Amino acid sequence: MATTKKTATKSKQVDDSKIIELYMNSVLTENASPKNAYLFCKENAIEESDFYSFFGSIDNVKQVIWVKFFENAITAINNEEGYATYTDKNKLLTLFYTLFEILTLNRSYVLFSLEENKNNFKNLKDLVLFRKEFKAFVSTIIDEKEIPSITKLDKITKPLFSEGAWVQFLLILKFWMGDSSKGFEKTDILIEKSVNTAVDIFNTKPLESLIDLGKFLWKENKMS
Repeated sequence: MATTKKTATKSKQVDDSKIIELYMNSVLTENASPKNAYLFCKENAIEESDFYSFFGSIDNVKQVIWVKFFENAITAINNEEGYATYTDKNKLLTLFYTLFEILTLNRSYVLFSLEENKNNFKNLKDLVLFRKEFKAFVSTIIDEKEIPSITKLDKITKPLFSEGAWVQFLLILKFWMGDSSKGFEKTDILIEKSVNTAVDIFNTKPLESLIDLGKFLWKENKMS
């Protein structure tokens, strides 16, 4: 969003998108996150009151950035012709492929965000809101089902399915961070194999897919 100039002595007028843009530019330029909202606002010539109109803290900005990534992915998915008719497997594949396309477009920032918390990867603070959005969306895949065997186990299956998909996402994310293949084609392979495995597990046919996934991960670990 373009900013509106007031006078030379007054700060920039901003909205949430502009604050996010300024924050991402700041961390990528300085290779460090601003210590607090005051310093961030001072460095970017914006009023603290404007900042707090949209965000409660710098940590909140970090979390919302990941939510924006997810929202952009969902917008792209909803614009995909025929998505509503996809199988569960293809819906999950579409979600993962689209998410990683968005993350790849913002790879420098994503790597910075993840490296800040690399020693505690399973509890990334920046992904708290993202995780909620992700799991809620994955649950809709089951909500749309009309298979009696699934709906009877609804209370068990939904949390298990969405949590399993989240763990999958984290594993793929960690792999993607170190993927140096052209066009991140190895990440694409991992997405396909891991989604096939997850769906097959819910169809009670896991062994062959688990072996296939295991072989791929073993091969990549030996090469890294």
